Amino acid sequence: MKTKSIYKIPQGKLLKISLNYNEKTNKIIDLIITGDFFAYPEEGIEIIEKKLKNIVMENDILYKKIESIIKKNMIQFIGLDSEGITNGIMMCKK
Repeated sequence: MKTKSIYKIPQGKLLKISLNYNEKTNKIIDLIITGDFFAYPEEGIEIIEKKLKNIVMENDILYKKIESIIKKNMIQFIGLDSEGITNGIMMCKK
């Protein structure tokens, strides 16, 4: 199922998620993350998008995976955090 969400991070920036997920398995097929936040390194968002493929769309699982990706790849954000990304993705779930 293809779906989108727009989420205003509390005390942060605007986050837009375009998501395609399998309703039967509840897994992410592909994902595009955009918005008015900043990421360093710039390819940090692309890394997160790739690493979240085939991840089950459950809040705790997503949050832990995103935290792990951010730490492993030393990604820094301005106006966004792992909780915001998790919430934005979960808002796409119908």
